[in-house]
Amino acid sequence: MPTDEPRDGPSGDRAVGPVGEQADGRLDGPADELAELRARLGAVEAQEARLAEQLAAAPPVRPPRHRVRSAFAVLLILLACVLTPLSALALWARSEISDTDRYLATMAPLARDPRIKAAVSARVTDEIMKRISVDSLLDGVAPDDRPKLGALLNGIGQALDNGLAGFVRTEVERVVDSDAFVTLWTDVNRDAHAAVEKLVTGQGGGAVEVHDDTVVLDLAPVIARVKSSLADRLPFVEHLPEIHTAYPLVRSDAVPKVRTALRVLDLAGFWVPVLAGACALGGVLLAVRRRRAVVAAALGMAGGALLLGIGLSAFRALYLDRLPADLDQAAAQAVYDTLVRYLRSAVRVVVTLGLLVALGAWIGGGGRGARTVRGGWRAGLGAVRRVAARAGLRLGPVGRFVHRWKAALGWTAVAGAALAFVLWSHPTVLVTLCLALALVGVLAVLELLDEPGRPARSG
Repeated sequence: MPTDEPRDGPSGDRAVGPVGEQADGRLDGPADELAELRARLGAVEAQEARLAEQLAAAPPVRPPRHRVRSAFAVLLILLACVLTPLSALALWARSEISDTDRYLATMAPLARDPRIKAAVSARVTDEIMKRISVDSLLDGVAPDDRPKLGALLNGIGQALDNGLAGFVRTEVERVVDSDAFVTLWTDVNRDAHAAVEKLVTGQGGGAVEVHDDTVVLDLAPVIARVKSSLADRLPFVEHLPEIHTAYPLVRSDAVPKVRTALRVLDLAGFWVPVLAGACALGGVLLAVRRRRAVVAAALGMAGGALLLGIGLSAFRALYLDRLPADLDQAAAQAVYDTLVRYLRSAVRVVVTLGLLVALGAWIGGGGRGARTVRGGWRAGLGAVRRVAARAGLRLGPVGRFVHRWKAALGWTAVAGAALAFVLWSHPTVLVTLCLALALVGVLAVLELLDEPGRPARSG
């Protein structure tokens, strides 16, 4: 039988026993092995820590197909951002040309704008006074008395002209300040809406015309109404010929270029925003990190709309600075602001919607801040639910149903809000915020009704 006694090895040395006992009786084997193992383990842990730091610092290595997908996703999202301001311009151009009610809603405020009323009054008064002469004042006088009266009128001609001009202007202002002018303005624009296309194409006719670099409005109906009002006190006025005068709505050397661009956008119309939305959706679906792509697309499209708004303000200043000296600056400013007010409203809506979508996508992400927000949301609504439960509220099957289908119900609410926004004829910032608040309210109700139920107790 084997024994634990030391034996002589082949070379005469003392052999080590089975438990690492050396010939001289010292027992250092297990302690040395344990220390060596600890040292090796520490070295491995240090190496793993260094590798982890290197991996965290190094960019993730993606397969080639992910790189191609990411490149196409970035391209599509950039294209959507570029198409966003063009979409707003296309929808604005198409609505102003093809929608009569929209056009009237755009132009109607000008009838009550003091700057427009002052400019129209001055133009109409000047045009009427150009047709009034001393001979017209002698029409009702007997032929024998005309020479003496004519000489008298010529002697006080300047004072007479000033007094008559003041009288005519007072009557013109009375007409322009009345509700009749508002109605007349609306009727003129309604009849002329078919000719608004001339602003874009240079074709057609009617009250709105384009002369080289100027878009003008014929004020003949307004002058006819003033003549009718003056005829009771100045009978010779009704014998004046029909007076046509061109009131400049827009004057700029850029009108031909802008007209061509608006024509292209009008032809594109509805399809430009559809293409922008398709590009954004395609970029999100192709992206490897889709939630991050949603945030990028929403902020990028909001930024594109914001650039359009900045461009409108910059063009406004440039346009007003280049107006001829004979044009009323205040009236031109009122016309420009009125023509683009719905376009500016669209810019504000797109910026608001983009920020809301980006915020929603960020909250649904996995970042620390997003998790904190979601945790606070659930904790607050959970506390409300527990208070209601202590008060006697029992959700029963409703709570279990909502718990089971909460995700599907939440996405249905999101789809419903998006559909309502798309189908709204002309959404505003207020409409956008109301839809967002309604969506948040629905999600809050779902969270309050979420009750998994209690497991049945065994007897």
